[in-house]
Amino acid sequence: MDVRRRCEGWIHSAEGHHRTILYFITIASLFAWYLFRIYPKRSKRTLRRENSPDLEKPASRRGSSSKAPERAPGVWTPVEFKRPPAPPHPDWDIHTTEPIPYRPFRHGPYHITMGLRTMKWDEWIELDKQFLRFHADKARRITERGSKCCRTAPEAFDGAVELLEELTDYLPQRYPSLYTRTPTGIHNLLTRETFDITQRPLPEDPMQTAARLVQDDLAIMFEKPDGQYYLLAGAILLPGFWRLEDKFGMPLSEIHTSGDVPGFKAKLEKGMMNFFRRVQPGQPVLRNNYFIQVDDDLAWSYSIGPEDQDVDELGSVRKAGGWNTAEKNKAIEHHYFRSERQSLRRLPRSGGVVFTIRTYFEPITKVSREWGVPGRLASAVRSWGEDVSRYKGRERYGEVLLEYLDARHKEQVAQGLKEGEEVEGKSYPF
Repeated sequence: MDVRRRCEGWIHSAEGHHRTILYFITIASLFAWYLFRIYPKRSKRTLRRENSPDLEKPASRRGSSSKAPERAPGVWTPVEFKRPPAPPHPDWDIHTTEPIPYRPFRHGPYHITMGLRTMKWDEWIELDKQFLRFHADKARRITERGSKCCRTAPEAFDGAVELLEELTDYLPQRYPSLYTRTPTGIHNLLTRETFDITQRPLPEDPMQTAARLVQDDLAIMFEKPDGQYYLLAGAILLPGFWRLEDKFGMPLSEIHTSGDVPGFKAKLEKGMMNFFRRVQPGQPVLRNNYFIQVDDDLAWSYSIGPEDQDVDELGSVRKAGGWNTAEKNKAIEHHYFRSERQSLRRLPRSGGVVFTIRTYFEPITKVSREWGVPGRLASAVRSWGEDVSRYKGRERYGEVLLEYLDARHKEQVAQGLKEGEEVEGKSYPF
């Protein structure tokens, strides 16, 4: 009898134990189901927050960390911002450092965008072994054309001086073998030029002095009470296809519409205006573009006509020449690849938005020797829409250019290049 009762007790005890186990299994299952339903949603939200901001969208759509302070149009309050010190450029040499081989084109299709990307402060200005050529070309153009190429509106003078001060601070840090800082400005160790930026009046337009220090062309846009940004200071000495005298004093939108920039109204204007309105001094950006030129002049592409050809009987400038005047299908030896690397940053004191425009200029016959480049460039050129083709002048050179690029591409395919292959280790804009 005792044995029977003891066995029954064991059975009831085991059943209770099993019920407890089942209870905990049920709770654990419900908890796992809850995590399965909730956790992916949280992960997706986290990933979205960590994505790089779209620099062409308003800050309110990119998160509060990029939001610009509210202010009235045309009003800028100086901010406390200091560019981080630039370390010396590693292994830089005025005689041996090669120009950076920017190749800012992709296999088609072609997309019209601003193409902005974040800039590292160390890389604001790029100098190389072509410095003396650029310096000489600029000096000649300043002598020959003066205020046609370099000018500053009175209301932009402080911004132009601020840019000059920024360059005087940056260049000796980044290129100490070329520049040294002086108590009143900067000294070029190669050309033996010394620039005093503290004297008043300055010996020349501050934009002109700034242009002598770098290989870039320079422009500063300033906002007015109508909310538009106007070109009020510039040193445009090596532009190739446009003239400062045509665009000076124009608002940003008119600069682009007067130049028939493809897709500006439909695809670029809104994003560009948002960017200019909201960019802060600590948010520098870069962009690249490219053109084909059918002559060898870095400063002005004479194939589209003389630089001063369109002047009326009263001496007023109307507009420089265009692609319709260029000789059609010149030999490939006359074709050059012209690429611009542009930086944009806001000056903290004046609020002006500075463009630096560095041009890289090489024969197509040289560029096409690079692995994968002929096929990629041919694909890009073929993908231009009608408006882009007209803007870039393809009708005047496309037949000869594409025939040559296709032949070079065919040679590379025979050597092992795969169709559409991207070169390992290289990404846009290289």
